[in-house]
Amino acid sequence: MTASVSTPTRTVRLASRKSQLALVQTYWVKAQLEQHFPHITFEVETMSTQGDKILDVALSKIGDKGLFTKELEVGLLNNTADFAVHSLKDLPTRLPDGLMLGCVTERVEPADALVVHAQHQDKQLATLPPGTVIGTSSLRRLAQLRHHFPHLEFKDIRGNLNTRLQKLDNGEYDAIILAVAGLERLEMSDRIHQVIPGEISLHAVGQGALGIECRDGDQEILDILAALEHAPSKACTLAERSLLRELEGGCQVPIGVNSRIEGDTLTLVGMVASLDGQQLIKNTISGPVEQAEQLGANLAAMLKEQGAGEILAAIFAEINR
Repeated sequence: MTASVSTPTRTVRLASRKSQLALVQTYWVKAQLEQHFPHITFEVETMSTQGDKILDVALSKIGDKGLFTKELEVGLLNNTADFAVHSLKDLPTRLPDGLMLGCVTERVEPADALVVHAQHQDKQLATLPPGTVIGTSSLRRLAQLRHHFPHLEFKDIRGNLNTRLQKLDNGEYDAIILAVAGLERLEMSDRIHQVIPGEISLHAVGQGALGIECRDGDQEILDILAALEHAPSKACTLAERSLLRELEGGCQVPIGVNSRIEGDTLTLVGMVASLDGQQLIKNTISGPVEQAEQLGANLAAMLKEQGAGEILAAIFAEINR
């Protein structure tokens, strides 16, 4: 990458949520770009989103994924920021007119993690006793864990990662489920008690990757972001996002995925489940990496043929009741 993409006086503004994890991720992006473009000044603009402000209501009751992105997107459209750094799993699959997904960074471990209270240090998910209270705000995690462990109890949990860990340590929960990636990025890997295998809980669409959103067609910014693009991660997450878009699901429906690339072949696993975990359908598709988005759409069609549409319709009806 050459320095010709910008003038020596150029200042580029990064939009970020104010949460600790969001800032760690944004400053990581800033540091990486500063290495590639030492002649450019990168500044971080922090914003509070609706999802950061409403902490006493379950996510499924207050809206879609735009809860954590809308204010940042307004900043992009108003030209008060040049691009926004998101956890890709928080970024809606349909972006506002005038905005685009400009870059996907290299994905880290996308799995979920079991974090336990001290009294359960000798247990794994499969050996937790009946009635154990598990905290999660994700319907995806809830449905899959209910399917595999119907004897456990589940309770909604909100707040940033530190707040959730404090609630766990205070005894409000026996265990909580968090993303491995978030714990690792905050240097809290020691809190990971068990990495939950995909056979039990498929991860969220885009989990483990950062998605950088910018104005559509802003070539100068796109040239800068190209320095952080990771093609395999982008292909996998485009397939996942295509699946989610075709199923018309947000973070408030139980849709899980797993994807991998071997050679020139991308393999995508998709899952849809009912809220009670009684119904869980899963399927897999493989094909050329360059057809990533089509593979996601095709897998969505396969899942619909298996009954995913009816499951999701019932969930939407229940949530909007």
